[in-house]
Amino acid sequence: MSESSNEPKNADTQVGAQQQYDAAQIDKLEGLEAVRKRPGMYIGDPDERGLHHCVFEVLDNSIDEHLAGYCDRIKISIHVDGSVSVADNGRGIPVDMHPKFGIPAVELVLTNLHAGGKFGQGAYKYSGGLHGVGAKCVNALSDWFRADISRGGKIHRIAFERGKTTEQLHVIGDSPSERTGTTITFFPDATIFVDTIEFKFDRLATRLRELAFLNPGLTIDLEDERPESAKKTSFFYAKGIEEFVAQLGENKTIIHDEPIIVHGRRQIELDYDGKTTTDDVFADVVFQYNDSYNDQILCFANSIPNGDGGTHLTGFRTALTRGVNQYAKLNKILKDKDPALSGDDVREGLICVISVKMPNPRFSSQTKDKLVNAEIEGVVSSIVYEGLMQYFDENPALARKVIEKSVNAARAREAARKARETVRKSALSGGGLPGKLADCSERDPSKSELYIVEGDSAGGSAKQGRDRRTQAILPLRGKLINVEKARLHRALQNKEIQSMITAIGAGIGDGEQEGSFDISKVRYHKIVIMTDADVDGSHIRTLLLTFFCRHMPELVKQGYLYIAQPPLYLVTRKKRSEYVQDNNQLNRILIDLGAGEVTLKSYDGSHSYTAEELKEILEILSSLFRFSDSIEGNGGNFREYLSARRGGKLPDFMVRIRTGNDEEVVYFPDETALRSFAATNRDLRLFDETLTPEEVLSFVGPSRRAVLKELHESHAIERIFSRLAERGFDTERFFADDQPLYELVEGEGDKQQVSPVFSVPEILTRVLEIGRKGIQIKRFKGLGEMNAKELFETTMDPGKRQFLRVRLDEDNAVEADKMFDVLMGDIVEPRKRFIEDNALNVRNLDV
Repeated sequence: MSESSNEPKNADTQVGAQQQYDAAQIDKLEGLEAVRKRPGMYIGDPDERGLHHCVFEVLDNSIDEHLAGYCDRIKISIHVDGSVSVADNGRGIPVDMHPKFGIPAVELVLTNLHAGGKFGQGAYKYSGGLHGVGAKCVNALSDWFRADISRGGKIHRIAFERGKTTEQLHVIGDSPSERTGTTITFFPDATIFVDTIEFKFDRLATRLRELAFLNPGLTIDLEDERPESAKKTSFFYAKGIEEFVAQLGENKTIIHDEPIIVHGRRQIELDYDGKTTTDDVFADVVFQYNDSYNDQILCFANSIPNGDGGTHLTGFRTALTRGVNQYAKLNKILKDKDPALSGDDVREGLICVISVKMPNPRFSSQTKDKLVNAEIEGVVSSIVYEGLMQYFDENPALARKVIEKSVNAARAREAARKARETVRKSALSGGGLPGKLADCSERDPSKSELYIVEGDSAGGSAKQGRDRRTQAILPLRGKLINVEKARLHRALQNKEIQSMITAIGAGIGDGEQEGSFDISKVRYHKIVIMTDADVDGSHIRTLLLTFFCRHMPELVKQGYLYIAQPPLYLVTRKKRSEYVQDNNQLNRILIDLGAGEVTLKSYDGSHSYTAEELKEILEILSSLFRFSDSIEGNGGNFREYLSARRGGKLPDFMVRIRTGNDEEVVYFPDETALRSFAATNRDLRLFDETLTPEEVLSFVGPSRRAVLKELHESHAIERIFSRLAERGFDTERFFADDQPLYELVEGEGDKQQVSPVFSVPEILTRVLEIGRKGIQIKRFKGLGEMNAKELFETTMDPGKRQFLRVRLDEDNAVEADKMFDVLMGDIVEPRKRFIEDNALNVRNLDV
């Protein structure tokens, strides 16, 4: 924005005067273009969270089918190529022509913003989808997107690429007339999700577990088909959120065995298109106290998680604080002269799940992080207050336990206030920053970094090697207290914690009291935990993470906390040295080294590849191996699979047929060919066909069994082949028997060695073997082993270093809380079980 000026403006003095601004500069984004242009408006940031949010947007539609009473099973599959399927046994998206818009209803709801069945037409009463933008946003942000719908005895398919229809709705086969449902499969667009397009099983599992808890009677299956991370699980909970609360508290010492369950219904008045109507709102609230010092409250509206809470959370908090104080005063547990217990006091050690089901919910954004219906606050407040008072009257001993814990929390809160004040005053009177801190000269927090370093030796190297302008060093010399087992006022007595609080400068703890945490006062926008890659280093890192996530969670939510990644190895070959973080990077270095030692030529001499071209080819082949291994791991043969191509298209399906001890593998280009084969080989029951008694009797000879596998790898392999073709490879000739396809030339002059290559995959194997020749690997065990120059080059240089950003949001908060309980809590058994379960998964362990 330019500054205002009193000088006259003319065409000669105006900046950018040549740029016209008239009607031609006004544009309108049609269809789903707006979603691709501004994805943040619809799914949040297109990072890892936004990527997984796409799955949840599609999943919400299946959940809505369950809420409407038509779906009891959902399956989510992560396929080998990285695509995801969400399949349900609901009614299936309508496929008939829309009377108003003249296109199939399924195409309308997947391509037109604000089109759907959740605008009061009667198809859904309690739904999470509201705006008619969820699934079509996923369509717009997908490289490809496919919908298969079973309705009326037929299976219908429609397909898209980046929101544009590529296959019109058509019938691909028959299905039993009683079978209905929708399967959505999509592959995220890497040009939108530039951070990652890799789905995380555990992140999906966390959300699916929540949904199963919130929807008793619903079974949700999750399967990861990727060979390197293959696993599957299933979620079903008959008691719903009661089991949810029990699981959240399983690693804590609970105060009362049975959770407090409050359920209620209220009628509210709603306005639909100027007409006032009454409708029901249901609230289910389950909570349980434990002896920890933190509260955990999860909020949901129509099964949608509301990470920022909203009016249902406000209603619960108000009712709980009012109810505990009211009961305590009436029963003389608190004297009249005693101060009232605060909300923080009555929520200490509380685990709670709030679930409301309501027509026409309103959220603060499309990501639905916060419920904003004002009328819900009063509904939840009245239901919880009445239920709580009744429960306390029926269970006076429990009521006294809860109130006594709240009184102790109030005393500890006062002690923490005094301790915070002491820390604040000592910082002001003692010269401010701790003496062990080597501060940076930069005063702009966005350009400043604080390294929290384990030990004096590493701290010394870090101080010598750092960039003094922007990098501050705080060495930890004493033992950090485990804040999971200590109240805040005790933690504030620890010298190391005092040093960190003072250095960061933003205070500690929630609330509005003096010395509480204030994100605007943070002195560094990168706070980096830098510890050794050994047992002690891991322990210190876990203690630090526990401290920040428990007492400075806003710091973590803002993305200010990082973990440094010192290299594991120093790889040396001849005069070249490389620092290596992991085995994948080591492979890339071997490719780089090998490509620099050889020349790749086509056998007929028509083409010779430069070292840079060869490196690109080897990277492509490296990704190809993942998919070829997957096909062979499922019983196929990669060479035979390629020979089954028709017109350059790879097979979409593979069927393994076992007859006695013999096995045959048959490939099919598409579902039409597969279903034609299934129709003439009904004894294989490829689609779970029901055979008539006459058919069973008509089959003669040895019985046959078959396994059907959809080859999601094909789409990815075709893209890889396209990239290879662009680099001059004949992808029609991938294997040869008669004569070599390529030559690898190693060395020069008399020492030159020429190796024939009979298959394209062999190129990568041979180059990796050459890259390993004469290599030396040095293992780093600790930061203290590195001198100042090495430490800066490997771990602190902004141009080379690798950091892990610690994230804490609603998608991982439950799992994070559970992990802190297991690793740092009082109960030993879960920690022992965790170590036993994960002992074989440890890598790079130094003891």
